[in-house]
Amino acid sequence: MSDKKRLLENFLSLATLQGLNYILPLLTLPYLVRVLGPANYGLIAFAQSFIQFFVIFVDYGFNLSATNQIAVYREDREKVQRIFSTVIAIKTLFAVIGFAVLCLLVFLVPKFQEHKLVYIFTFGMVIGNVLFPVWFFQGMERMRYITVLNIIAKTLFTSGVFLLVKQQDHILLVPLLNSLGTMLVGLLSLAMVKGTFGIHVILPTWSDVKHQLKEGWHLFISTVAISLYTISNTFILGLFTNNTIVGYYASAEKIINAANGMINPVSQAIYPYISRLILGNYEKGLIFIGKILLIISSCTLIISFGIFMLADGIVDIALGGHYKPSVIVLEILSFLPFVIGLSNILGIQTMLTLGYKKAFSNILMLASALNISLAFFLVPIWQHVGTAIGVVISELFVTSAMFVYLYSKGIKLLEGKHV
Repeated sequence: MSDKKRLLENFLSLATLQGLNYILPLLTLPYLVRVLGPANYGLIAFAQSFIQFFVIFVDYGFNLSATNQIAVYREDREKVQRIFSTVIAIKTLFAVIGFAVLCLLVFLVPKFQEHKLVYIFTFGMVIGNVLFPVWFFQGMERMRYITVLNIIAKTLFTSGVFLLVKQQDHILLVPLLNSLGTMLVGLLSLAMVKGTFGIHVILPTWSDVKHQLKEGWHLFISTVAISLYTISNTFILGLFTNNTIVGYYASAEKIINAANGMINPVSQAIYPYISRLILGNYEKGLIFIGKILLIISSCTLIISFGIFMLADGIVDIALGGHYKPSVIVLEILSFLPFVIGLSNILGIQTMLTLGYKKAFSNILMLASALNISLAFFLVPIWQHVGTAIGVVISELFVTSAMFVYLYSKGIKLLEGKHV
């Protein structure tokens, strides 16, 4: 199969997946926010944002570093098997450590004691993350497998929500259904890795472990930095306010995340392609990135403008009358699809593939410091609105800093050249 044909197939597979990721949550969101109410929905969102810290710890940047390695060495089955086994082993160890930390927190910290089962059931997302090697399928450029497996997980969760979650007392079923679906798909994916690709888990060497930890370090720091101005916003808001306020913010953020997710098929499909293209033909890679930048910026600008203009109607239809405070949050966050679309191309697709990992990490760490400072200042005053303002300012900083850095290196993407 030619590179262009494989790229098109990967894009269509991921577009189908993202379409379902976009549609199915929007089907369950209006139902869940009404059945659970703002307070319980806010608790679910708070728990998910909290558990995401463990997901990030377990990922350790492997979703990018291991993807890149698999893409480069995919014709060498022995090398791929060593990479796969080492990454799975490290992620498993990190998950065990993470669960031990979670148990200490939910049994010792008052903030988490009251709803300890919600947090424990939500931790299943971490286990599913270990079992489902998305990075492997991305590196092999076989995204249709990711599509099929995710369709199974999303369908199970969506069906379970409508069939079983009938009242506020059923709150525990939401994280339980989500975790069970994710873990089941993870087990199926491991069977597929073995049966389809002939990859077996072998005992990794200490040198392999050290190598993978070193390869993923800067990306891990970058991911932690990203979390401090993305997923942690819901967490910080929950610490300063209450579950109802979190519900107002998280429900609007859910809509924005669905919109942001529309660019993920492009991002995931082209990352391994660009990695190989840059390696083989530097100038051709820059020209390709420049074309993608124009396409993404145009599409996301339209999406952002549409959400801003229709925010009131979107909240009324998707969330209901109890969520009127979410309208202004959605209006503020509507800028994010455009801003994040740009930063994805400038950062992940350009800076990482060109080897500017350290600069990428530094920009995100500065953005994290900015976001936390804004959160401590804005949230006590404006609560959910303050959180939204802080997020947008932080994302604008990231995109601007990446553009300035690349320009300082003589990289002009719109012209497709390096001067």
